[in-house]
Amino acid sequence: MEKLQRNERLAAMLKIMIDAPGKIFNLGSFSDMLGSAKSSLSEDMDILRGTLEKFGLGTIETIPGASGGVRYLSLPGEEKVKTLLNTLSSELSRKERILPGGFLYMLDIIYDPQMVSDLGMVFAEHFLHTEADYVITVETKGIPLAFMTARYLNTPLVIVRHYNEAADGASVNINYISGSSKTIQTMVLPLRSLKRNSRLLFIDDFMKGGGTTRGILELAHEFECEVAGIGVLIQTLKPEKKLVDNYFSILTLKNVNEEEKIIEIEPTGRNREIK
Repeated sequence: MEKLQRNERLAAMLKIMIDAPGKIFNLGSFSDMLGSAKSSLSEDMDILRGTLEKFGLGTIETIPGASGGVRYLSLPGEEKVKTLLNTLSSELSRKERILPGGFLYMLDIIYDPQMVSDLGMVFAEHFLHTEADYVITVETKGIPLAFMTARYLNTPLVIVRHYNEAADGASVNINYISGSSKTIQTMVLPLRSLKRNSRLLFIDDFMKGGGTTRGILELAHEFECEVAGIGVLIQTLKPEKKLVDNYFSILTLKNVNEEEKIIEIEPTGRNREIK
Protein backbone atom coordinates (compact mmCIF):
# COMPACT_ATOMS: atom_id res chain seq x y z
CA MET A 1 0.00 0.00 0.00
CA GLU A 2 1.38 3.41 -0.97
CA LYS A 3 2.21 5.84 1.80
CA LEU A 4 -0.82 7.93 2.75
CA GLN A 5 -0.80 11.65 3.36
CA ARG A 6 -1.86 12.87 6.80
CA ASN A 7 -5.19 14.25 5.54
CA GLU A 8 -5.97 10.84 4.04
CA ARG A 9 -5.18 9.07 7.32
CA LEU A 10 -7.29 11.54 9.26
CA ALA A 11 -10.27 11.06 6.96
CA ALA A 12 -10.02 7.27 7.05
CA MET A 13 -9.64 6.96 10.83
CA LEU A 14 -12.39 9.46 11.58
CA LYS A 15 -14.82 7.67 9.27
CA ILE A 16 -14.03 4.28 10.83
CA MET A 17 -14.43 5.53 14.40
CA ILE A 18 -17.59 7.58 13.78
CA ASP A 19 -19.22 4.52 12.19
CA ALA A 20 -18.59 2.61 15.43
CA PRO A 21 -18.97 5.09 18.32
CA GLY A 22 -17.78 3.79 21.66
CA LYS A 23 -15.76 0.95 20.12
CA ILE A 24 -12.12 0.76 21.20
CA PHE A 25 -9.60 0.59 18.36
CA ASN A 26 -6.02 -0.45 18.96
CA LEU A 27 -3.50 1.86 17.29
CA GLY A 28 -1.76 -1.25 16.00
CA SER A 29 -4.76 -2.10 13.83
CA PHE A 30 -4.71 1.38 12.31
CA SER A 31 -0.95 1.08 11.84
CA ASP A 32 -1.35 -2.15 9.88
CA MET A 33 -4.27 -0.81 7.87
CA LEU A 34 -2.74 2.54 6.95
CA GLY A 35 0.93 1.60 6.85
CA SER A 36 1.92 4.31 9.31
CA ALA A 37 3.92 4.36 12.54
CA LYS A 38 2.05 4.44 15.84
CA SER A 39 3.82 7.67 16.78
CA SER A 40 2.40 9.37 13.68
CA LEU A 41 -1.06 7.98 14.37
CA SER A 42 -0.89 9.24 17.95
CA GLU A 43 -0.26 12.74 16.60
CA ASP A 44 -3.15 12.26 14.19
CA MET A 45 -5.45 11.42 17.09
CA ASP A 46 -4.46 14.65 18.85
CA ILE A 47 -5.44 16.59 15.74
CA LEU A 48 -8.78 14.79 15.46
CA ARG A 49 -9.51 15.28 19.15
CA GLY A 50 -8.78 18.99 19.00
CA THR A 51 -10.90 19.52 15.90
CA LEU A 52 -13.89 17.56 17.19
CA GLU A 53 -13.87 19.34 20.56
CA LYS A 54 -13.44 22.76 18.92
CA PHE A 55 -16.67 22.33 16.96
CA GLY A 56 -18.59 20.44 19.67
CA LEU A 57 -18.69 17.22 17.65
CA GLY A 58 -17.52 14.83 20.34
CA THR A 59 -14.04 13.71 21.28
CA ILE A 60 -11.43 10.97 20.92
CA GLU A 61 -10.74 9.21 24.22
CA THR A 62 -7.49 7.36 24.87
CA ILE A 63 -7.82 4.13 26.87
CA PRO A 64 -4.53 3.18 28.61
CA GLY A 65 -3.27 -0.34 29.15
CA ALA A 66 -2.48 -3.41 27.11
CA SER A 67 -6.09 -3.82 26.03
CA GLY A 68 -6.59 -0.10 25.50
CA GLY A 69 -6.63 2.09 22.42
CA VAL A 70 -8.77 4.97 21.21
CA ARG A 71 -12.50 5.44 20.77
CA TYR A 72 -14.81 8.10 19.40
CA LEU A 73 -17.35 9.47 21.87
CA SER A 74 -20.24 11.33 20.29
CA LEU A 75 -20.73 13.84 23.09
CA PRO A 76 -23.16 16.64 22.21
CA GLY A 77 -22.06 20.14 23.11
CA GLU A 78 -24.00 22.17 25.65
CA GLU A 79 -25.43 24.53 23.04
CA LYS A 80 -26.56 21.65 20.84
CA VAL A 81 -28.32 19.98 23.76
CA LYS A 82 -29.96 23.23 24.83
CA THR A 83 -31.25 23.86 21.32
CA LEU A 84 -32.43 20.25 20.99
CA LEU A 85 -34.40 20.25 24.24
CA ASN A 86 -35.96 23.66 23.66
CA THR A 87 -37.02 22.64 20.15
CA LEU A 88 -38.42 19.35 21.41
CA SER A 89 -40.30 21.02 24.27
CA SER A 90 -41.84 23.52 21.87
CA GLU A 91 -42.88 20.80 19.43
CA LEU A 92 -44.42 18.59 22.12
CA SER A 93 -46.32 21.57 23.55
CA ARG A 94 -48.45 21.99 20.43
CA LYS A 95 -52.13 21.62 21.29
CA GLU A 96 -52.66 19.33 18.29
CA ARG A 97 -50.76 16.64 20.20
CA ILE A 98 -53.42 16.23 22.89
CA LEU A 99 -55.27 12.94 22.49
CA PRO A 100 -58.59 11.91 24.08
CA GLY A 101 -58.04 11.06 27.73
CA GLY A 102 -55.28 13.62 28.12
CA PHE A 103 -52.61 11.52 26.41
CA LEU A 104 -49.76 13.06 24.45
CA TYR A 105 -49.05 12.03 20.85
CA MET A 106 -45.29 11.59 20.36
CA LEU A 107 -44.81 8.68 17.96
CA ASP A 108 -43.48 10.96 15.23
CA ILE A 109 -40.78 12.18 17.63
CA ILE A 110 -39.53 8.83 18.87
CA TYR A 111 -39.54 7.34 15.35
CA ASP A 112 -37.72 10.26 13.72
CA PRO A 113 -34.19 8.98 12.94
CA GLN A 114 -32.34 12.27 13.47
CA MET A 115 -34.24 13.23 16.61
CA VAL A 116 -33.86 9.83 18.25
CA SER A 117 -30.17 9.80 17.31
CA ASP A 118 -29.63 13.13 19.05
CA LEU A 119 -31.55 11.97 22.12
CA GLY A 120 -29.49 8.77 22.18
CA MET A 121 -26.38 10.96 22.37
CA VAL A 122 -27.80 12.80 25.39
CA PHE A 123 -28.48 9.53 27.21
CA ALA A 124 -25.11 8.09 26.21
CA GLU A 125 -23.26 11.14 27.52
CA HIS A 126 -25.06 11.05 30.85
CA PHE A 127 -24.53 7.32 31.38
CA LEU A 128 -21.12 7.01 29.73
CA HIS A 129 -19.24 5.99 32.86
CA THR A 130 -21.83 3.59 34.32
CA GLU A 131 -19.94 0.81 32.48
CA ALA A 132 -23.20 -0.88 31.49
CA ASP A 133 -22.92 -4.28 29.83
CA TYR A 134 -26.38 -4.00 28.24
CA VAL A 135 -28.96 -1.37 27.44
CA ILE A 136 -32.42 -2.74 28.26
CA THR A 137 -35.91 -1.48 27.41
CA VAL A 138 -39.52 -2.65 27.26
CA GLU A 139 -41.39 -2.97 23.99
CA THR A 140 -42.31 -0.98 22.01
CA LYS A 141 -41.98 2.81 22.12
CA GLY A 142 -38.77 2.79 24.11
CA ILE A 143 -36.94 0.69 21.51
CA PRO A 144 -35.68 3.50 19.20
CA LEU A 145 -34.29 5.52 22.11
CA ALA A 146 -32.67 2.48 23.71
CA PHE A 147 -31.27 1.31 20.36
CA MET A 148 -29.51 4.61 19.65
CA THR A 149 -28.22 4.84 23.21
CA ALA A 150 -26.81 1.32 22.88
CA ARG A 151 -25.16 2.28 19.59
CA TYR A 152 -23.35 5.28 21.09
CA LEU A 153 -22.28 3.25 24.13
CA ASN A 154 -21.27 0.27 21.97
CA THR A 155 -23.32 -2.14 24.08
CA PRO A 156 -25.90 -4.81 23.15
CA LEU A 157 -29.61 -4.00 23.32
CA VAL A 158 -32.03 -6.25 25.22
CA ILE A 159 -35.79 -5.90 24.71
CA VAL A 160 -38.24 -7.08 27.37
CA ARG A 161 -41.63 -8.18 26.01
CA HIS A 162 -45.08 -8.72 27.47
CA TYR A 163 -45.36 -12.25 26.09
CA ASN A 164 -43.02 -15.08 25.09
CA GLU A 165 -42.56 -16.92 21.82
CA ALA A 166 -41.50 -20.49 21.12
CA ALA A 167 -38.27 -19.29 19.52
CA ASP A 168 -37.19 -17.61 22.77
CA GLY A 169 -36.58 -20.83 24.66
CA ALA A 170 -36.87 -20.83 28.44
CA SER A 171 -37.86 -17.42 29.80
CA VAL A 172 -38.29 -15.57 33.05
CA ASN A 173 -41.78 -14.14 33.59
CA ILE A 174 -42.64 -11.64 36.30
CA ASN A 175 -45.81 -9.74 37.14
CA TYR A 176 -45.65 -6.10 38.14
CA ILE A 177 -48.14 -3.36 39.00
CA SER A 178 -48.31 -0.40 36.66
CA GLY A 179 -47.61 2.79 38.60
CA SER A 180 -50.12 4.77 36.56
CA SER A 181 -53.03 2.39 35.89
CA LYS A 182 -52.48 0.17 38.97
CA THR A 183 -53.12 -2.90 36.80
CA ILE A 184 -51.10 -6.10 36.87
CA GLN A 185 -48.91 -6.59 33.78
CA THR A 186 -46.33 -9.15 32.71
CA MET A 187 -42.68 -8.90 31.68
CA VAL A 188 -40.95 -11.71 29.80
CA LEU A 189 -37.25 -12.12 29.04
CA PRO A 190 -35.50 -15.22 27.63
CA LEU A 191 -32.89 -16.75 29.92
CA ARG A 192 -30.21 -16.40 27.25
CA SER A 193 -30.72 -12.63 26.94
CA LEU A 194 -28.43 -11.63 29.81
CA LYS A 195 -25.28 -12.90 31.43
CA ARG A 196 -25.46 -13.18 35.20
CA ASN A 197 -23.92 -10.36 37.26
CA SER A 198 -24.19 -7.87 34.39
CA ARG A 199 -24.72 -4.12 34.70
CA LEU A 200 -27.85 -2.82 32.95
CA LEU A 201 -28.91 0.59 31.70
CA PHE A 202 -32.69 0.93 31.41
CA ILE A 203 -33.95 3.44 28.81
CA ASP A 204 -37.64 4.22 28.27
CA ASP A 205 -39.78 6.86 26.61
CA PHE A 206 -42.13 7.80 29.45
CA MET A 207 -42.47 7.55 33.22
CA LYS A 208 -45.59 8.42 35.18
CA GLY A 209 -45.76 6.29 38.31
CA GLY A 210 -42.57 4.29 37.76
CA GLY A 211 -44.25 0.89 37.71
CA THR A 212 -42.49 -0.30 34.56
CA THR A 213 -39.11 0.75 35.93
CA ARG A 214 -39.86 -1.04 39.19
CA GLY A 215 -40.66 -4.15 37.17
CA ILE A 216 -37.28 -3.89 35.40
CA LEU A 217 -35.53 -3.74 38.77
CA GLU A 218 -37.31 -6.90 39.87
CA LEU A 219 -36.54 -8.64 36.57
CA ALA A 220 -32.86 -7.70 36.85
CA HIS A 221 -32.82 -9.24 40.33
CA GLU A 222 -34.07 -12.54 38.87
CA PHE A 223 -31.05 -12.52 36.53
CA GLU A 224 -28.68 -11.53 39.37
CA CYS A 225 -27.97 -8.30 37.49
CA GLU A 226 -27.63 -4.70 38.65
CA VAL A 227 -29.45 -1.74 37.10
CA ALA A 228 -26.63 0.79 36.91
CA GLY A 229 -28.76 3.59 35.44
CA ILE A 230 -32.31 4.57 34.53
CA GLY A 231 -33.08 7.10 31.81
CA VAL A 232 -36.44 8.31 30.48
CA LEU A 233 -37.30 10.80 27.79
CA ILE A 234 -40.30 12.28 29.64
CA GLN A 235 -41.31 12.12 33.28
CA THR A 236 -44.59 13.51 34.59
CA LEU A 237 -44.58 16.06 37.36
CA LYS A 238 -47.32 14.11 39.15
CA PRO A 239 -47.35 11.86 40.95
CA GLU A 240 -44.34 13.45 42.58
CA LYS A 241 -43.57 10.24 44.46
CA LYS A 242 -42.59 7.55 41.96
CA LEU A 243 -42.07 3.86 42.65
CA VAL A 244 -38.35 4.45 41.97
CA ASP A 245 -36.13 7.31 43.12
CA ASN A 246 -32.92 7.14 41.12
CA TYR A 247 -33.41 8.12 37.50
CA PHE A 248 -32.48 10.72 34.89
CA SER A 249 -35.13 12.37 32.72
CA ILE A 250 -34.69 14.69 29.75
CA LEU A 251 -38.09 16.42 29.80
CA THR A 252 -40.78 16.98 32.44
CA LEU A 253 -44.47 16.99 31.55
CA LYS A 254 -46.03 19.40 34.03
CA ASN A 255 -49.60 19.51 32.79
CA VAL A 256 -51.97 18.38 30.03
CA ASN A 257 -55.32 20.15 30.00
CA GLU A 258 -57.51 18.46 27.42
CA GLU A 259 -60.40 20.89 27.82
CA GLU A 260 -58.30 24.05 27.42
CA LYS A 261 -55.87 22.45 24.94
CA ILE A 262 -52.81 23.29 27.03
CA ILE A 263 -49.60 21.26 27.30
CA GLU A 264 -46.84 22.31 29.69
CA ILE A 265 -43.56 20.50 29.08
CA GLU A 266 -40.00 21.68 29.63
CA PRO A 267 -36.42 20.39 29.93
CA THR A 268 -35.87 18.69 33.28
CA GLY A 269 -32.40 20.13 33.64
CA ARG A 270 -28.94 18.91 32.73
CA ASN A 271 -27.76 18.96 36.33
CA ARG A 272 -29.92 16.04 37.51
CA GLU A 273 -27.66 13.29 38.80
CA ILE A 274 -28.43 9.71 39.69
CA LYS A 275 -28.54 9.49 43.47
